[in-house]
Formats: sequence, structure tokens, C-alpha cells
Amino acid sequence: MGFPEIAAKAHDDPAAFWLDAAAALEWSRIPRVAHDPQSDTWFPDGEINTCHNAVDRHVMAGHGNDTALIYESPITGQARTFTFAELQERVARTAGMIAAQGVSRGDRVIIYMPMVPEAAFAMLACARLGAVHSVVFGGFAAPELAKRIDDCQPKLVLSASCGFEPGRTIAYKPLLDAALDIARHKPAATIILQREPLQADLQEGRDLDWSAAYETSGPVPCVPVASGDPLYILYTSGTTGTPKGVVRDNGGHATVLTWSMANIYGVGPGDTYWAASDIGWVVGHSYIVYGPLLAGCTSVLFEGKPVGTPDAGTFWRIIDRHRVKVLFTAPTAIRAIRRSDPDGSFIDDASLASLEVLFLAGERADPDTLLWIAGKLGKPVIDHWWQTELGWPAIATCFGLGQTEIRAGSAGHAVPGYRFRVKDDAGSDVPAGTVGNLLIEQPLPPGAFRSLWNNPERYAAGFTDFPGYYTTGDAGMIDDDGFIHIMGRTDDIINVAGHRLSTGQMEEVVANHPEVVECAVVGAADDLKGEMAVGFVVTRPGCGDLEAVHRELVAAIRGDIGAIASPRSIYFVEGLPKTRSGKILRNLLRDIVNGAEIIVPQTIEDASVIDAVREAVRPVPRDVSPGG
Repeated sequence: MGFPEIAAKAHDDPAAFWLDAAAALEWSRIPRVAHDPQSDTWFPDGEINTCHNAVDRHVMAGHGNDTALIYESPITGQARTFTFAELQERVARTAGMIAAQGVSRGDRVIIYMPMVPEAAFAMLACARLGAVHSVVFGGFAAPELAKRIDDCQPKLVLSASCGFEPGRTIAYKPLLDAALDIARHKPAATIILQREPLQADLQEGRDLDWSAAYETSGPVPCVPVASGDPLYILYTSGTTGTPKGVVRDNGGHATVLTWSMANIYGVGPGDTYWAASDIGWVVGHSYIVYGPLLAGCTSVLFEGKPVGTPDAGTFWRIIDRHRVKVLFTAPTAIRAIRRSDPDGSFIDDASLASLEVLFLAGERADPDTLLWIAGKLGKPVIDHWWQTELGWPAIATCFGLGQTEIRAGSAGHAVPGYRFRVKDDAGSDVPAGTVGNLLIEQPLPPGAFRSLWNNPERYAAGFTDFPGYYTTGDAGMIDDDGFIHIMGRTDDIINVAGHRLSTGQMEEVVANHPEVVECAVVGAADDLKGEMAVGFVVTRPGCGDLEAVHRELVAAIRGDIGAIASPRSIYFVEGLPKTRSGKILRNLLRDIVNGAEIIVPQTIEDASVIDAVREAVRPVPRDVSPGG
């Protein structure tokens, strides 16, 4: 069956559809019930172990010699490969190491590590024990790490002595020590992976050396857990105050990830799949560690950057070296590559014969970036959309189901299992092509969050504004052909003299200029019009006539959207503030232009960019655009 038939089946009989999907896994107790509306649990009568399905199942099926994990670390010059049999041994013994510290089913373990194989082993080992892992970015600031320790109260913390960024080494252990000093909750122990060239001092009575603890540990078996039992807690980026810990279940999560690998991404056993992300993000959980392994694929674990480790050709060389079939990365990575290699010479030097498709997610892919990389690769480039709360794609072009039509500016169609609506603020459906609040009908499909850790009130708040729907927080529209367009966060819909305008639509226009590499548009408070658009633009290296670019951008916005959308200001900057996942921090830009107090999130990639943006904004011009 193709996409229309699969989508209809998921819509008409979701219980049968998802029970069929669940049958692809090995369950300790096979579920007979798809969904319990009382508890909002998928497969409530099922028991499963996620690690067994991601690792042991493939070994037992005779695929132990197949490659499971490829570790590529151009930032350190290291590379390692693990078969499923080797992965099983490493994970089982790591689970033994964790269990030796008293960790058992339901206990929490914080993983504060760089992108090394041991981090993936640790995640799978927790799943093996039925313990709940919470991955926190290695190098995350001590106060924010302390909040997460207090919120999930781990019995154990797994960490490393250091991590690497281009040109610098980050010591993790002092940050961890400071967090443990601040936190009210005190884990029983920490286990530290020592890395060269910076090894950590260990505190006697609390800190254990990873290698020594691992060598003295034996393998342990998988522990069956209820389908609805938590697999992990993942704290969303930019959290301030009380952390927002998204809870992912076991059964629904394993089911949808397995289904998505074949039907969205078009990969299966033996294929090499690479999500160029970080395990600190939901993409890393779903599509570096769990999804590919559940599907029997080879997964690439990458420690580096798209540029600078050592150059903008890193991605393409790794694709050729390991015959990667599907690459999944963020639009920001492609923009960085384009800025460093605007002619695509590194792409021209690569074969890329194995690559069939590039998927983009993390933030909205502007059509200019999407069309540039599609033209250079000569391959389909698919934007798709989802959130940490959802755990897997909700809007996509399902490559594995034969969907081929791609509409620039749209993330695709609703993925089977999701039911989208667009409503105005009063709760009424809006006509096709009209921007409104993007909502998903309840119940959410398997794999989506069912709770927030220790925070039922905050969880419930996501469903109260529009009863019967989950509020995504994004503004969007559905066109006449069913393509869903994400226009940005609802905060990014600005009101200019009574006109509701999408800053995302303005960004599309700006990004289409040949000299623009990256941009962001935000709303600035205005005494006369309420709000006006302000643009931030990063140009190609060597772009000289910024005044001409400025005039052309203003003219393009006026011509494509209307005079009411004329920006109050356009600032040319060297870079935009972003999270480590590549999301542009538009709220931060909005606060800067409005002169509000700046709260710098701990997930920011480079805080020094903020000072440069502030300098560009001073003084705020009030009338720089023709007719503005």
C-alpha cells in the first residue's frame, strides 16, 4: 500500500493500525489492546524491553556480525565500528556496571557525556535494566544540571572527563562537581569516563573510574517492563525555572520508531542511516540510538561539526566512506556548509552514490536553503517537522511510502497516525490556506509524551486552550492539497497596525536573496503600529554593498507580502544566536530589539554572538525602510 491507503487505514482504524505496527517487535507479553483512553496509554496490557528489540533481537536472529554502530570523531581523529554482537556485549556489561551501583527498574540515571560510543551504551544499558535515563548535554552549566538532578533524583550519574569543541577542550568534571554541590539531591555515585588529553581527578568514596568499573562487571539480561513504563526523561532546550522533563514510554516509542524507519525514511536492515545530531536532543534519542537499531540499520554516531572539523566536506566524506543511504540534519548545518563552501565544491568532489535522500528538521527549512542543497546534491531534500514532546515526525513526505512531491516551504503532509487542525484564537476552524493555531487531535499517537516528570499541571496546560487538542505552539496553515506549512511559533505572528503577519513568511523572502546565507525576523514593539518587523541577516563572505542588499530586501518584502510588512530595521550581523541543535533563538533577538532583560539560555551554542548582535542594534533606527 502507498501513502494514501496507509494514511486512510491509520485514520479509520487506529487501533488495528498500531497493533499491526507493534507486531514487528518482540514483546514479553504481546498486547491485545491498542489504547486505554482512561490512562491514555498505548498497548496497556503489553510488556517489552526496548534494549532487547534494539540489540539482542538482531543477534538472536543471526545478524550479530552486521554493523550496528559507526563512531566517527573527526574532532579527535578517532573512528570505531561495532557489530550487533559487540554492541550486545558492551551494553550488557555496561548494564552490569550500572546495576552494581544499586540501579534497578524505575530508578533514574543521568548521562552527562559527549558524543562517544559509551554514551549510547549507557542509554541502552539503562533500557536493558528498565531504569530511566535522562541525557543532559555534556558541558551544560552547573546550575542547570543541578536543577535536573533535583527534578529527576538520579541514583547514579554517568559522565566523562571532558568534551571537545573546535579549538577547545571543555572539562566536564568541574561542572559536574559544582552541580552536585548545588543540588539538594545527592546521587549515590558517579562513574567517569577518562578521555585524553584531559583526565579528571576522582573524589574518593563517590567517583568511580569507568574503565575499572566496566572491567569488573559482568553482563546482565534484559528486564521486561510495562509498555507505559518510562524509558527516558528529556528536558527541553531553553528551560528556565522548573525544568520541563518530557517522559517517553517504552512500548509506544519502540513501535513508532520501528515503523518510521521503514515508512518515513525508507531504510531497513543493512542500510546505513545517519542523524547528524546530538544525543542531548530528541533527534539523538530517536534517530541515533533507538530508531536505527530497532530497525536493524547501521547508525552513525558523529562527534564533530559540519564545518571546522576539519572543513565543510566532512559530511560528504563520511557519507561516501560508510555508504550512508539517508542523512538527517538541521537546516542550520546546511546553511553553515553553504556559507563555508558557497559553490559546493566539496559536494562536487564526493561521489554520494549511496545517498538517496536528505531529511531536514530542527527548525523551519527556508525554501532557499532547501533548493540550494537539493540542486547541489541532485537528490530529494525533505523538510519534516516534529517536537521533543512528540518524539517522532508528525509532518513529512513519507519517502518510504513512495511520496515524492515536495513543496518548498511546507514540511509535507500529516504522517499517518496524526490528525491536524488549524483554528483561530476563538477555536473555530479556519479556511484552507489561512494561518492559525496548529493543533493535533487527541489521543496523540504512540510515542508522543504522556506526561511531564513531576509536573502534571504543566502537562495538562498543553491541552487546555483547545479542549480535545494538543496545542503545538506553532502557527501554521494547511493548503488545498493537504500540505502543512509551519509559519513559526505563535509568538512569531506579529500584529502590525491590526494586520496579523508571519515572520516566517518574511524570512522566506529574505532568505531567497542570493547574498543571504541565514536570517531571522522578529517583532519589535512600536508606539504607532503596535509591532513592526525587524530583520537580522548573515550574508555571504565578501558581500560588499550592504546598502544595496538592504534596499533589495525591503523591496522584496513589500513586493511579496505588502507595504504593511516593511521592516523597521534590517541588521547585518556575523552570526545569529542559536541553540546547539541549530535553532535560532528568536525570543532572544526579540528581547534585544525591545530592550528587555536578556536571559541567556544554557543551550546556546556561542554566547559571544549576543554581544555582536547588541552592538549592531545600538542605536535602534526608527525609520530605515522606504515608506516604513
